[in-house]
Amino acid sequence: MQIESIEIRNYRLFRNAELKNVPRLCMVVGANGSGKSTLFDLFSFLKDALTQNVSAAVARRGGFRELVSRGESGPIGITVKFRETGGKLATYQLEIADDGGKPVVHREVLKFRRGQSGQPWHLVDFSSGRGTAITNEAAYGQAGVEQERKEHVLDDPSVLAIKGLGQFKEFRVVAEFRSLIENWHISDFHISDARPSAEAGYAEHLSTRGDNIAQVARYLFEHHREQFDRVLAVMSERVPGVSKVEAKATEDGRLVLRFQDGSFRDPFIARYVSDGTIKMFAYLVLLYDPKPHPLLAVEEPENQLYPELMHELVEEFRDYARRGGQVFVSTHSPEFLNGARLDEVFWLVKRKGFTEIRRASENDVLQGLVAAGDLPGSLWKQGLFEGAGPR
Repeated sequence: MQIESIEIRNYRLFRNAELKNVPRLCMVVGANGSGKSTLFDLFSFLKDALTQNVSAAVARRGGFRELVSRGESGPIGITVKFRETGGKLATYQLEIADDGGKPVVHREVLKFRRGQSGQPWHLVDFSSGRGTAITNEAAYGQAGVEQERKEHVLDDPSVLAIKGLGQFKEFRVVAEFRSLIENWHISDFHISDARPSAEAGYAEHLSTRGDNIAQVARYLFEHHREQFDRVLAVMSERVPGVSKVEAKATEDGRLVLRFQDGSFRDPFIARYVSDGTIKMFAYLVLLYDPKPHPLLAVEEPENQLYPELMHELVEEFRDYARRGGQVFVSTHSPEFLNGARLDEVFWLVKRKGFTEIRRASENDVLQGLVAAGDLPGSLWKQGLFEGAGPR
């Protein structure tokens, strides 16, 4: 499944904005305060709303009044268009309103369009905890077949319908979309969390904060040795001296990462190696995951890393996207942006207190300069992404 567009209404800085024709790798640039973190928080918000409920997701962000765009009363609206595995274009619409001080699902719709014309099939159509769902989804598109619907009532109007219905196999696309959101990885990596020892055992995927990196390294070593060896080979190319990395069990049953420098007999444990070494290893463990997340979002991956390594890192993000995980990356690094294609770059501009989203490939000046051999990062550094800089 791939997201093709995201429309945002009344969500903090995004009063009315749209990300159109989203590529597999999407890079976002903009000045501080232009909304990059807010855009990435939108992914976290949808995941929180699904795995918990809308009320909890709103509360984590300070309440409805803090979340809704200034001067607006709502509802907050999010529309995601995506290709499901059968190739059909589906649309998910979510509206969240304040009902007497409590956030509720004002409207939730998941629908298919019937070709270029005709009324779409509303697979799910709910409002304030009540609605209907199609029971003959498999018959969609067959001549003369009309949709059959069944009414449902949720216990809590702040719970998403796709959370409940997505548990049942007869709602295939609902289940797919639920699984898509549940498996999003919105990175909130903290180097301090990756340094301490961790409980013994293993983990298949890196956590959002990176605090289970030792367990994931052990899992790759024991179950996916080819990927682990590749991670180690790339580490040795990019971090001078690193010849070996291991997740070593301690006497009290915990795991600690140890980095072997070929110049020294004894290895260094994670707490004594550089921030850049830890971060590079974490990114490689994440990007060489044997089973990519359907969506990966990372803010400013260039921090603590050498500028010369940016081009290789871009290629690894792109390869991750090719293997099935759509990637969103924000950056302040011209070197990182130089590795992007123009159609992969979006920039945010703040106008009259709210954010607009622009696509670099739709700008004639940028198109001409890149065609002449200029690189996107260099053009951004020169100020040619209008409104994307601090001045």
